[in-house]
Amino acid sequence: MPFAALAAATTPTAHIGLGLAAVGRPGYLTLHRDRDLPADRDADTLRTRTHELLDAAYAQGVRYVDAARSYGRAEEFLGEWLAARPSFTDLVVGSKWGYTYTADWRTDAEVHEVKEHSLAAFERQRAETRELLGDRLDLYQVHSLTPDSPALADKELHERLAALAADGVAVGFSTSGPAQADAIRSALAVTVGGEPLFRTVQATYNALETSAAPALAEAHDAGLTVIVKEGLANGRLAGDEAPAVFREIAARAGVGGDAVALALVLHQPWAGVVLSGAATVTQLAGNLHAAVVGLDEEQRSGLDALVEEPDAYWRHRAALPWH
Repeated sequence: MPFAALAAATTPTAHIGLGLAAVGRPGYLTLHRDRDLPADRDADTLRTRTHELLDAAYAQGVRYVDAARSYGRAEEFLGEWLAARPSFTDLVVGSKWGYTYTADWRTDAEVHEVKEHSLAAFERQRAETRELLGDRLDLYQVHSLTPDSPALADKELHERLAALAADGVAVGFSTSGPAQADAIRSALAVTVGGEPLFRTVQATYNALETSAAPALAEAHDAGLTVIVKEGLANGRLAGDEAPAVFREIAARAGVGGDAVALALVLHQPWAGVVLSGAATVTQLAGNLHAAVVGLDEEQRSGLDALVEEPDAYWRHRAALPWH
């Protein structure tokens, strides 16, 4: 599977990936985007920003990039960047299907994306991804699988996903919401021809939301690569928003609170790739410091006090505005 390249990588930052959710479209639910992006967020501006981030990430050892059909034009921007750099064959590229971007490049849209986990949606979006990324796609994930998703029981869809895997594209899923652990365990039980269908799982885990940890450990033990998203809790664990305990540890380590937040995730024995959702090159550089931050047992115990109840965490996330 494609993540074998990451397992063999020796750079400290190889297990930090770059997610493109924040720069593939003008609106997203991360705090303080007004500081991170200019007021004029036309396609050319965000294309340039995306390419700058990709250049910086690759130069600093990042070897996984994560996009999605619903991330505006992220696949388009990534595909253009890859086409201009054919020698970057060690970069692992993942994307996701299951949400359609509907905001029409507006930040004030009532609905920014619409979810559909049908076979028809997969076929349509797979064709769109193929057109934009060609043969550079290594991993295709069901976007935000939940326990009630029809993708868990659709045998025809499973067969089509298995055929994609047989063609060399690894198949995975991402999860979201307070029932992430239930979704993960249900997905682990999906088989085709007696073999597990999914080879990767992408889930939210951070100092505030840790409920998926036991299920992620089970997925890791079952041989799946675990990708962690939202390690900064949509900006709640970065910059001025970071809790005092983060800022104290960061000050002693000479890094930012964002590096401490991502280091906490990197310390989990089941974490294979931890995503940075940076919107600026400066943010990316700060995030990458996580690779060299050590956290002792006392420090990690202090961070345990920050954990929120999953329902409360996800209600707070759902209330964040799309800036």
